[in-house]
Amino acid sequence: MPVRRLLLALAVVAAVSVSTACRAETLQIIANRSVPDDAPLSLAELAAIYLLRATHWDDGTHIVPVNRETGSAARTYFTHQVLRQDSDTLATYWNQMHFKGKLPPVVQESEQAMLAFVRKVPGAIGYIGADTPAVGVKVLAHVD
Repeated sequence: MPVRRLLLALAVVAAVSVSTACRAETLQIIANRSVPDDAPLSLAELAAIYLLRATHWDDGTHIVPVNRETGSAARTYFTHQVLRQDSDTLATYWNQMHFKGKLPPVVQESEQAMLAFVRKVPGAIGYIGADTPAVGVKVLAHVD
């Protein structure tokens, strides 16, 4: 009987942890205030931006996509939800693009660094957790 209770308790803890992790991975898509007000962006438009298929905003400003560091929960979630790829497939894509003279998005090591970069660089677009205050930037979309 004690084993069953222990297993039940572990199952409840696991379910709560998964639920909390999913909420924590909800993202805000943020952009520099110079970005035109043609939001919200669709997932397809975001993917085109991050795969460098779309390189300019409607007003002609160069788009500067910004990623979190490889292995971060936010980047993994963004890669799966928006780009519909896993990390290995995306790495292969960027290796191919490198030979075409295209570099992957800029990488920032934290949400605060992401916010500071996007706030400072005209045309920049990035992502932060839904619970992080988006101070000094525009929120273009949410990824749930």
